[in-house]
Amino acid sequence: MEPQELSRNHHPHFFALFAHLCSAPLLTDFRGDAVMQQQSIRVARAAPRNILFAFALASIAGFATCASAQTQTGSHAFSTGTYVLGPNDRVRVKVYGEPDITGEYEIDASGQVSIPLAGRMRASGMTTKQLERAITSALSKDIVRDPKVNVEIVAYRPYYILGEVKKAGEYPYRLGLTVMDAVASAGGFTYRANEGKVYLRRSGSTAEEIYPLDAPILVFPGDNIRIPERYF
Repeated sequence: MEPQELSRNHHPHFFALFAHLCSAPLLTDFRGDAVMQQQSIRVARAAPRNILFAFALASIAGFATCASAQTQTGSHAFSTGTYVLGPNDRVRVKVYGEPDITGEYEIDASGQVSIPLAGRMRASGMTTKQLERAITSALSKDIVRDPKVNVEIVAYRPYYILGEVKKAGEYPYRLGLTVMDAVASAGGFTYRANEGKVYLRRSGSTAEEIYPLDAPILVFPGDNIRIPERYF
C-alpha cells in the first residue's frame, strides 16, 4: 500500500474570492418609476453572488477543519486514561491489603499478563480501568474478599526508528516524545537523510503515513518511524 501524504497547504484562491465578493459594489440611489425594476435586477444579481459568498465561507471553514484534523492526527493529546495496553507495556498492580499480589508485571508478546492468585489473563487491548475490573473479577472468586484493585502504567512499550539515522533501533518511550526527539536519541540524521519528511506507522496499523517535518509530530508507544533517503 502506498503511503498517504498529509499536506497542510491551504487554498489561497478561496480567500481571494472571499475578499472580492466582500468588496463588490452595491446598487444605491434608486429614483422614479425605475426603482422597482432596478431592485428586481439587484435581487437577481445578488442571488448568485450570495450563493458564491456562502460557498466561499463553507470552503474556508472546511479547509480549516481539515487542517485541524490533520494536525490532531499527528499531535493529538496523549491520555493515560484512554491508552490501550499492548505487549511490552509494564503495569503496577496494587491490591490493598494483599502485598503478595501487589507488584509490577509486564504484558508478554501474546498480550497476556500473569497475576498471582488471579491467574493468567488477557491485558492487550484493554485500558488500565478495564484491566482493574478484570483482575477484581478474578480475585472475587473466593480468593480475596471485596478486593480493591488499582492498575497504573509503569513503563510504555518501546518505539522503533529506522532508516537514515545514525543509530537505528528500539528505544524506550517517554511522554511527549516527538519525531525529532526520536531522531536525536538515534544519533541524528545521516548525511543521506531526507530531513523534510518522515514515514510513520502507528502501533497496530499496517500502513505508513507521510508527515512533513515542519512541525512537531508526537510519537506514541509501539510506533515505527522511518527516515527516508534523499535523492538528487
